[in-house]
Amino acid sequence: MPPHPAAFADWIGPHLSALRRISRAFAAPADQPDLLQELMISCWKAHGAFRGDSAAATFIYRVAHNRALTWKKREGLRLLRLFETQRDLPLLDEATDSAPLERIYEALRDLSPIDRSLMLLWLEQVSYADMAALHGLTESNIGVRLTRARTRLATLIKDDPDEA
Repeated sequence: MPPHPAAFADWIGPHLSALRRISRAFAAPADQPDLLQELMISCWKAHGAFRGDSAAATFIYRVAHNRALTWKKREGLRLLRLFETQRDLPLLDEATDSAPLERIYEALRDLSPIDRSLMLLWLEQVSYADMAALHGLTESNIGVRLTRARTRLATLIKDDPDEA
């Protein structure tokens, strides 16, 4: 049975900004609303499975990150097909006022999906223990992966050819 819309809104409301950040990190700007919608649908469907064994934020992050990872795999295949059929078309690059922030999200999208997920969770100040539970890793492995991901992210931002 689907949740009552008001109950779902109260449950998901405090976490909408995190869902938006996940969509920005996993999708190109044009696809971010689509991914956000996918994340919301996944949370809607999973709402009934929430037993309260963990914090709502942990449950929502897990559902959203798993859905974003699945979406990214499918999106990669779709983009490959699109590239093969339209490789001669130039891409339009629109300038935005939030260019530095978008450069950070571009660099995040260049990280591996697991590292991207860990970076987002770290930015959300999720504990290493919760991250380990979400991804089935050890806390020490989380620390190592985050250190490497932050180094890689800094390198990607520093080496940005658009920065002049």
